[in-house]
Amino acid sequence: MILILGGGDTHIDPMTAGGPSAAYANRVSLDGKIGAPPPRWHTPRSAYIHVPFCRTMCAYCDFATFAGVEQHIPAYVTALANEIRIGSPGANPDVPLETMYLGGGTPSLLEPAQLETIITAIATRFGARLNLAEVTLEANPGFNPAVIGSWVNLGVNRVSLGVQSLDDPTLKRLGRTHDAETAIRAVLALKACGSISVNLDLIYGLPWQTLEMWQEHLKRALETEPDHISLYALAIEAGTPLARQVSSGQWSVPDDDLVADMYEVALPELTQAGFRHYEVSNWAKPGHESRHNLAYWRNEAYHGFGVGAHRYIDGRRSWNVRSLDHYLAAMQSGRPVEEGSETLAPDAAPGETAMLALRMRDEGIDFARFMERFGIDPRERWRTIFEEVAPHGFLRVDDSRACLTDRGLLASNDIASRFL
Repeated sequence: MILILGGGDTHIDPMTAGGPSAAYANRVSLDGKIGAPPPRWHTPRSAYIHVPFCRTMCAYCDFATFAGVEQHIPAYVTALANEIRIGSPGANPDVPLETMYLGGGTPSLLEPAQLETIITAIATRFGARLNLAEVTLEANPGFNPAVIGSWVNLGVNRVSLGVQSLDDPTLKRLGRTHDAETAIRAVLALKACGSISVNLDLIYGLPWQTLEMWQEHLKRALETEPDHISLYALAIEAGTPLARQVSSGQWSVPDDDLVADMYEVALPELTQAGFRHYEVSNWAKPGHESRHNLAYWRNEAYHGFGVGAHRYIDGRRSWNVRSLDHYLAAMQSGRPVEEGSETLAPDAAPGETAMLALRMRDEGIDFARFMERFGIDPRERWRTIFEEVAPHGFLRVDDSRACLTDRGLLASNDIASRFL
């Protein structure tokens, strides 16, 4: 079961450890027969919970987040717990969760009692007190270390820290509220508790960033010895302060070659530090891969609760309203908070699943999994693509799967889009 609260790992697989998923396999299925639980692409084992509050808005952020409205946190927690108890439309609450992710925003702004209200609602909806394999809580550096014990008591075993950089001038330009020393202290405090897996989010490709600066920033991050690292190339999102700075000429965006160079120089550094490159933008020490995010990359079903949250159940995607006021008003009056939905055409779902699968370095497009899920053989469905791409060294194809090579990583978006 995966529970993500914005960011540890118990390294327990409930499917093999006799946990709730194993118990479910012995229940009566919908057609009255004893058998395996419904497939993972049909019924969620993961839940995403969105906490939209921030102390300040970062220059690059276009998420459904709000600053300066902390007075609404108590009402939001109540509304969120009610939405969870109502449940996702079309979902079967009898299927146990494996992961939970509390993201944001800044979930670490919530008091432990407020986090407990949310987790209790999950437990009420999905059964007795949960023993999830992964419970992630997103946090910003600067939290009070005294709360770590409360997080652990609530089941949090993974924390994803929004560090972004360990360079003070860069943090200031990004509008972050912490400095490098604060971030380092946060990592050390989390690792000292002994039961939390720590991820660091870092950004590269910044308008003012040189290749040498990026190498130094990454080196500083590795010196903190995290368990997991996520690297994201900066995206200039319309309507953000950073987009206005770029359009006004205050900052220029690094060219694509420089951004690619930044990505390439990171690969050997991370390998040397003991990280496995398991997804295009993610590296983990053995056993610290994000199980929750693997559900996304495998295009499996998941729950989503909160402002702007998305969910994917039985082939149907839907999303909630992004307005905090509208969300609170709807929950208080008993109206639905879902704003829209879409269902992929049957012939489009395999292509999207293949596109996402290619993000996983070693797993890639698993031929047996595609046969089980869609009844198609990828080697036949996309024969032309494989024949065009593999000979140039971008794709590795064997008897069981197709995966991107190191060379293919830099062209991953172009290659993946061909499957759509």
